[in-house]
Amino acid sequence: MVEQTIKDELIGAIRTIEDYPVEGIQFRDITTLLGNARAFRRAVDALVQPWAGSKVDHIAGIEARGFILGGAVAHQLSAGFVPIRKKGKLPSETVRIAYSLEYGVDEMEMHKDAIQPGDRVIVVDDLIATGGTAEAACKLLRSIGANIEAACFIVDLPDLGGRKKLEALNVPVRTLVEFAGH
Repeated sequence: MVEQTIKDELIGAIRTIEDYPVEGIQFRDITTLLGNARAFRRAVDALVQPWAGSKVDHIAGIEARGFILGGAVAHQLSAGFVPIRKKGKLPSETVRIAYSLEYGVDEMEMHKDAIQPGDRVIVVDDLIATGGTAEAACKLLRSIGANIEAACFIVDLPDLGGRKKLEALNVPVRTLVEFAGH
């Protein structure tokens, strides 16, 4: 459980941009949190805390803000880092999954040799909203034999149901703060 004082500090460090990317959306921008050294450190420490001292093989960061957070979490846990990227961005042999977006279909991929069967993996991204991207990342990792220990996010938008999608896959979800609405 994240202390209320830390939650308040993190919420205060996240900028809300009205009507972005479309009218009616309140975009939760964590770049202001990333630029605040104390808030960034608190967020990483809070994401890491449940696994401190345990064996985690890899942190899988979802493009792009998941790379920033995932790299820091991997460092703290002495784990390897695996980027999960948009199609066509990785130079070696990949495995790929298609997933639905609110406006169509996209694909993500990772290097085929990045994870070995049985590896303990934590998925990291900045925010969980509808959960489609995180759900696809978990399915992709499992397709090559990863054991997903958890999926971690700074922000949860619970009204959009993403957490429930991951929990339906038996993936524990850790979030630090939540915002109502879209």
